[in-house]
Amino acid sequence: MNDRTAPALSLAGVGKTYNPGRPNAVEVLRGVDLDVAPGEVVALVAPSGAGKSTLLHIAGLLDTADIGRVSLGGRDMTRLGDRPRTAARRDQVGFIYQFHHLLPEFSAIENIVLPQLANGTSRAEARSRAAGLLAQVGLENRGKHRPAALSGGEQQRVAFCRALANAPRLLLADEPTGNLDPATSDRVFGALMDLVRGTGLAALIATHNLDLAARMDRQVRLEAGRIVAA
Repeated sequence: MNDRTAPALSLAGVGKTYNPGRPNAVEVLRGVDLDVAPGEVVALVAPSGAGKSTLLHIAGLLDTADIGRVSLGGRDMTRLGDRPRTAARRDQVGFIYQFHHLLPEFSAIENIVLPQLANGTSRAEARSRAAGLLAQVGLENRGKHRPAALSGGEQQRVAFCRALANAPRLLLADEPTGNLDPATSDRVFGALMDLVRGTGLAALIATHNLDLAARMDRQVRLEAGRIVAA
């Protein structure tokens, strides 16, 4: 049972080393401590190769830490088996990546409906929610279009809606506008922030764009494998 007053995400002493015990071992994370409160939008600022994707994957239960604790909504996820981890990830976490990864054979609205159907939502309810999310990002008239018929910015906005389809408590985004030109990036990021603010979920958004980071509630920096205030 999740505690609604607890941090949406809590990382305590999280460490991760690739190829441990070998000459080519790489210690990526070294005792990361970070809390993200419900409704808070936190910018994770770090250059490429600093380990921010690894941190997001561990936070979202896609990867496991070597040491430390990962909690979602006050519930310790660290020692869960594969099935409960998968269920927690499906129910509580939404992911956005630099590339949209939309299914090309399905329309925009179908791309948002599918994860809801996988989570047991009725088709009618799923389509209603998908249509509502598309309207929030200004794509109410583009729902029947397949990804190839959408611009890059439109595709990424559909990906945002898909990430929020199952009403997660935590959104994790890895350079969500990094593949867009500056003008489109600014507009699309505004749509993302409107979505996040409208749903009140917590968000941890990795970016190297300091202008975008400044629009969030708080900035933290990943430096030498640890989190420091930006």
